[in-house]
Amino acid sequence: MTVELLSANHAAALAATLAGRANRKGRGFVSGVYPITPSTECMEFLCQQKFDKGRVVRVESEHSAMGACIGAASAGARTFTATSSNGLAYMYENCIAAAMLRLPVVMAVANRTLGPPWNIWADHGDALTLRDHGLVQFYCADNQELFDSVLMAFRLAEDRRVMMPVMVNMEGFILSHTVAQTNVPDQGLVDDFLPPADIPHRMDHAAHTLGQIEIPHQTEMHRWQHHQAMLGVPKVYEEVQGEFEKVFARKLADAVEAYRAEDADTLIVSMGTIGLTAMRVVDAAREMGQRVGAVRVRLYRPLPAETIAALVAGRKAVAVVDRDISLGTGGILWQDVRALAAGATVVQSYMAGVGGGDVRPEHIAKMLADLAPRKTAGAPAVMEAV
Repeated sequence: MTVELLSANHAAALAATLAGRANRKGRGFVSGVYPITPSTECMEFLCQQKFDKGRVVRVESEHSAMGACIGAASAGARTFTATSSNGLAYMYENCIAAAMLRLPVVMAVANRTLGPPWNIWADHGDALTLRDHGLVQFYCADNQELFDSVLMAFRLAEDRRVMMPVMVNMEGFILSHTVAQTNVPDQGLVDDFLPPADIPHRMDHAAHTLGQIEIPHQTEMHRWQHHQAMLGVPKVYEEVQGEFEKVFARKLADAVEAYRAEDADTLIVSMGTIGLTAMRVVDAAREMGQRVGAVRVRLYRPLPAETIAALVAGRKAVAVVDRDISLGTGGILWQDVRALAAGATVVQSYMAGVGGGDVRPEHIAKMLADLAPRKTAGAPAVMEAV
């Protein structure tokens, strides 16, 4: 195990490299890549790596980048790609195809605002557009978590009970270009953690059609099977957590991370780096005698509904902070949390950092001040964060 100074982009690429090399006794590794800010450095790093079996394929578009992964995964290879924002939007069709074909492609997404008008800064809206299409989604809070999550994603995606793409999200520039100390395991440990990929429905010796037309009942059954597999992801993730800790001697973050929430009257619920800022706000509020806690949703799809419902049950108020906006409705995470809350709990939507503004402790403190006197939830509020 070594400690390296890595940006989150480089951490994702290094984790994918180690995972790709771990499949040298299987059907190898393929990564389809096409550059887009702020994800480009991930691909540049990956393109410099050497593989005993496999290659990085430089293609002419994001659509083709995922297409290369679909072809390689269909032949049984371990696959990885990275993208962001409108590049992800151009990839959407093939992201959905990979999901519906139940192919375990791992993606690193540097979350960036969709345009136009053009904006290169962080916003979760690019990835959240795919939330209902059968891809597992994780949102990371720091570089170490990002590195560990990419390694984990291969083990999770390739589990026969899962077999679907896993998207690992980092906020553009906030994480993608921030350098931090990162614990990097040696190849032998990664080999112990990641067995050779075994994709049961791969193209092999017997010819068969990939993505043929279906009648309605077949589609209904396939969607149901996919839905059931998605519901089983949290349990499989817990098993992967155990294996990860056994091999690497450190614990993967839980699907939902609660902080000083046991006796809290008020919770701050968020995803990504805002969750770390919320912890600082909680500490400051506790020093003033306020019973405030924080909940960071790390696994967003499938949503750990029972865990979140248990955490918000009986609270006086919940502030849900979204770095996104569902136009005409409000925060996307808020919609899910509101649906899970029961009784008289006030669940208020705050949208902050939309388009990439910094969300600082004072911004979240302002939300708590706004929330404190409320007896009922108001209209979703956009909080200015610059």
